Amino acid sequence: MALKLEQSLKLSQQLVMTPQLQMAIKLLQMTRLELTEAVQQEMLENPTLEEVSLEELTAAQQKEQLKLDDPGVNMDERAETPINDVDRQIESDFVNEIREIGDTQDTQIDWQSYFENYMDGPSDFGQAINTDDDKPGFEKFLSEEQSLFDNLMWQVRFSKIDPELLPVAEEIVGNIDDDGYLKDITLEEIAALHEVPLAAVEKVHKAIMQMDPPGVGARNLQECLLAQALFLPPSESLVATIIRDHWDMVEKRLPAKIARKLGVSQEEVLRAIHIITGLNPRPGALISETEAEYIVPDVYVHKIGDDYHIVLNEDGLPRLRISQHYQRTLADKNAPAETREYIKGKLRSASWLIRSIQQRQRTIYKVAESIVRQQRDFLDHGVAHMKPMVLSDIAQDIEMHECTVSRVTSNKYIHTPQGIFELKYFFNSGIRSSAGVDVSSESIKDRIRSLIEKENPEKPLSDQKLVQLLKQEGMDVARRTVAKYREAIGILPSSGRRKTF
Repeated sequence: MALKLEQSLKLSQQLVMTPQLQMAIKLLQMTRLELTEAVQQEMLENPTLEEVSLEELTAAQQKEQLKLDDPGVNMDERAETPINDVDRQIESDFVNEIREIGDTQDTQIDWQSYFENYMDGPSDFGQAINTDDDKPGFEKFLSEEQSLFDNLMWQVRFSKIDPELLPVAEEIVGNIDDDGYLKDITLEEIAALHEVPLAAVEKVHKAIMQMDPPGVGARNLQECLLAQALFLPPSESLVATIIRDHWDMVEKRLPAKIARKLGVSQEEVLRAIHIITGLNPRPGALISETEAEYIVPDVYVHKIGDDYHIVLNEDGLPRLRISQHYQRTLADKNAPAETREYIKGKLRSASWLIRSIQQRQRTIYKVAESIVRQQRDFLDHGVAHMKPMVLSDIAQDIEMHECTVSRVTSNKYIHTPQGIFELKYFFNSGIRSSAGVDVSSESIKDRIRSLIEKENPEKPLSDQKLVQLLKQEGMDVARRTVAKYREAIGILPSSGRRKTF
């Protein structure tokens, strides 16, 4: 078998993603917050980008409105008129790549005069304030919220735990999650890691569970509630006994059996279980609970008369434009070649960013418009009337690829008369009803939730019973499908919903 080297020509086609295309795709799937941060970062790195001030934007809009109201402008000219000066500039600048700009008279800034007039000596503002170096800075009045770890370690340092076991205590506290449970490590592993007896680790663990909030550091729910029950008055000792010795019967909701085992009345057991239900199953959340994060919709849908109108939420998104100063510098034939090449690259990058943001907003609008058009019954009557819909339905409607629709709908929210929903919420499978109409999975989930809310707590509906009730309404759903939908909306099975006390 002989080996040889040779050259050959091969013609092939492949998809090459340019940096500009990568930027457009990246911006498309960003959230509003991520987009704002990306734009701010680009403005720091690219001096050719400028943000249009609110005053300039308002003045431009008023100017365009006056033109539109002018009776001398015909309707065709009005239709072709851009929204404002900013959009006109974006549409005219850098259609394919940076074009050489003609010689213009450049108004240079007299920097020497600027520094002499405004930067020499103290300003009038500084003279008007009585400065005092001894006054504390503004940062002295700020404080950082204490984390669960910091809170527990502060208590550990003031506890009676042996100083030699402080690394063990720190190991335990460091593995406590936000709910207050010891996760991802066992006491045996901690003992082996720090080369100390297991009994010493258990003693430290018990001391931590008695700190504030009680029960923090427990390994499971039973241990957490038992630690809290030990702080109850001696008259409530039955609570700790039930948790420690008969927890399995509490989970199975068997108060009568617990009463027989302990030789007490069922009323006493029910009273103790009532106290158990009042204990905190997430003690760590009392400290680690963060403030709620509010959803800011990307799209608003308003019903005016019989029509739905779509408005993009652009609050907080900077309106960008190309710096005229750098355009004039690029047009200056006397500027160094390196400077002109640098500015040309930055201007091209700025132009692509502006166009990518525009394309992102237009695509979001088109997707939202298609969703509103296809889910009109949902907007009019609610979840029960939602239609099954998949990504390909929207993609075919707006003539885009499914991947583009998927990126647009990720982490984007829409405000409708029925509430605020993620755009992906509208994409769901469905089944064919007995009447021959497709019913979405969200409609079935909503119906399951409604049936369970109206059930008798002492005799909750089983999954099979739910199947029968849904079938009576024309929804032929298998029992395993009902169980899957029930779990998806966070509802326990009938055995876990039964109220026996």
